[in-house]
Amino acid sequence: MNDSKLIEKINELKKQRNAVIIAHNYQRDEVQDIADFTGDSLGLSRKAAETDADVIVFCGVHFMAETASILSPGKTVLMPDINAGCPMADMITADQLRSLKKEHPEAHVLSYVNTSVEVKAETDICCTSSNALKIVEKLKDVEDIIFVPDKYLANYVSTKTGRRFITWNGYCPTHVKIQASDILRQKELHPGAKVIVHPECTPPVLELADAVLSTEGICRYAEESSAKEIIVGTETGVLHRLKKENPGKSFFPATEHATCPNMKLTTLEKVLWSLEKMQFEVRVPEAVSVKALNAVNRMVEIL
Repeated sequence: MNDSKLIEKINELKKQRNAVIIAHNYQRDEVQDIADFTGDSLGLSRKAAETDADVIVFCGVHFMAETASILSPGKTVLMPDINAGCPMADMITADQLRSLKKEHPEAHVLSYVNTSVEVKAETDICCTSSNALKIVEKLKDVEDIIFVPDKYLANYVSTKTGRRFITWNGYCPTHVKIQASDILRQKELHPGAKVIVHPECTPPVLELADAVLSTEGICRYAEESSAKEIIVGTETGVLHRLKKENPGKSFFPATEHATCPNMKLTTLEKVLWSLEKMQFEVRVPEAVSVKALNAVNRMVEIL
């Protein structure tokens, strides 16, 4: 079945199931193109929750579908590929976080949304890459903060706020593939280009950036900036959206190696099969969901 036939069938089934298809910025180009919404993980979950859809097809990775489930308990959340996980989210478990909390009983736990729902259930408040700075600034009266799992996001926030955190040795394997040498090479090739990078990158990469932004922040920057050439230091999938939304500008990946294999597991065929067979459902147990939702809601309330 060719892509046009696949898309036609997907759209038919989407209507039959009263489904909404959402795709993370790092998904394959063709998957982004069939989505009703494209964006970052939390933003997508919140948009899907606001729809009257009965079914959410989440083209992303597992922790994202979990977040969609806790924000939309009355909807069916499907993942086209149930094996699409997040290595960074898997770097800390709820048991490990509980042990860390015992070592620092007075500490406030701040967890990146890139964590499992079980970890979120052990968390006081969540943050995203776009609001981590604001969240930490709002926690100025909290003396000790456990910040998990991304040590590079924690380092970036620490540098900007002057706060020291109790951190975890977690990181994004895709973003650490972006090296300072990659940025320097691209700057040589495109001397007038601006450099924008994600805060999951390493400190030497951040030091070379004109702006450090979340994926949605990168998209806004690209639209609002007068720059005609932009070097992008994040997962390569976002370049598809950048080029679509800004046809008069040129975008260059810091490196083609910054490709997340888990994000690329989802294909048009898998989206179709997911809708046909109503597979693979992600449903969070209520006891865990309530605790995890509290951490997400505190983030929303504090902002």
